[in-house]
Amino acid sequence: MAVVQSTYAASIAPGYPGMVANGETSNRLSRTVEDAAGIPFGRAAFRGAGDNGVTATPAADRFMGIVIADHGIQPLPGGVAADVVPRYASAALLNEGEIWGVAGEAVADGDPVYVTPAGAFVKTASTNVRIPATFDDTVSSGAPVRLRVAR
Repeated sequence: MAVVQSTYAASIAPGYPGMVANGETSNRLSRTVEDAAGIPFGRAAFRGAGDNGVTATPAADRFMGIVIADHGIQPLPGGVAADVVPRYASAALLNEGEIWGVAGEAVADGDPVYVTPAGAFVKTASTNVRIPATFDDTVSSGAPVRLRVAR
């Protein structure tokens, strides 16, 4: 017997991490992921140790872009989870334009974007790393949010 969905959310999500938000002019590049755990879609990537390498470890003045979702990447048994660009794979990065991420705290439209050591996007400077982006939505913590990246 076929299973039919019988419950639905009140509204659909406006976007998901790593989804390019619109068709306006943007800039994209690709780099090789150095992290053993890979880099999740919609997370900030920073210049790595090797030529053309990137890492999710935040570092001042080393921002390369936000990882663009690539649903053609196949999760492998014993490998990284789905929605993650694995180590040694080529990650597409958006370093100018608008892309979806997840707010790590309540943010407002126009707030500056900082990245925590855990990779969350927040508005709080503290010991976090500033990236050249602003939040384009007012949302609560854990909600999808558009990031406007400008280099």
